[in-house]
Amino acid sequence: MKQKQRIIITGVFLAIFFTAAIIPGSACAEPIKLSYANFPPAPTFPCVQMERWKKEVEKRTNGKVVINTFPGGTLLGAKSMMDGVIAGQADIGNLCMAYQGDRFVVTNAIALPVGFTTAKSGSLALLDLYNKHKPTSFSKVKVLTMFTTAPSHLMTKKAIKNLADLKGYTLRASGGAAAILKAWGANQVGMPQSDVPEAMQKGTIQGQFTSFDVLKDFKYAEICKYAVVLNGPVYAFSVVMNMDKWNALPKDVQKVMDGMVREQSEWTGNYLDNHIKESVAWSKKDHSVTFYKLPAGEMAKWNKLIEPVTANWINSKKEKGIPAEEIAADVAALAKKYN
Repeated sequence: MKQKQRIIITGVFLAIFFTAAIIPGSACAEPIKLSYANFPPAPTFPCVQMERWKKEVEKRTNGKVVINTFPGGTLLGAKSMMDGVIAGQADIGNLCMAYQGDRFVVTNAIALPVGFTTAKSGSLALLDLYNKHKPTSFSKVKVLTMFTTAPSHLMTKKAIKNLADLKGYTLRASGGAAAILKAWGANQVGMPQSDVPEAMQKGTIQGQFTSFDVLKDFKYAEICKYAVVLNGPVYAFSVVMNMDKWNALPKDVQKVMDGMVREQSEWTGNYLDNHIKESVAWSKKDHSVTFYKLPAGEMAKWNKLIEPVTANWINSKKEKGIPAEEIAADVAALAKKYN
């Protein structure tokens, strides 16, 4: 009789154990594992924000979600990021929209020359622009956050002090920044930031037009000994998730991620603005980089040349049925709001 009771008790225990192991949310349930792909090296700001987001999601879901991160293009490259996430090669991916200008017309409008002064102002403006227009280019993914670089400046191998110095000089720039370089008379070459170090070493380009964080993060201060402070365009980034993976997440996990969209945008902007201060100081102290501000008269000449950029952008996009005038007005208003 006692042996029979022991068998029954053992059976009940095993039934409870195996039931707990398969019920979602139970103490023994396996965590939800997600992959997150990124294209630049780990120390750069897009990857720093990735690691911060990963840790916060894991903490706020009490370990219910585990995220494996893949920086440096180890899972998906810069230009294949969006399609790779849509196809499920990565659950989550971080992309720079400037690398596919025609695909992300609305969000890339953030690069119009409206005078953003910080990464934070650009990031919040980009998110507002996306939320208002909901471009169809994101219809197959879930947007988890958006952010921008800080304003672009020139980083060059030779001193640039006027338009004559810049004319015919070969520099890297993508998206809206490319149109501005062309207006100033420079030779523009488009490429992902991850391809720039090799191009710089080979002499394919003599510098670039982007934010000052790269001086330290990519060690460009060792090559580019001159910089011109311009507060040019910002580059737009987005973090997106495979839609099937998103729909399969429990509602409480979705709530955590939805609650972090704007927070992550602002956090990234603040982080980058502070990091750029460190990068500039390091470049001056450790590599004797000269930072130059154009005299007012010379700056006026540069600004005059880029006045048609916005009008040309509007005209070219209107031909494709895009409400370009409204979008451009929104970007200008958002810059004024957040600056």
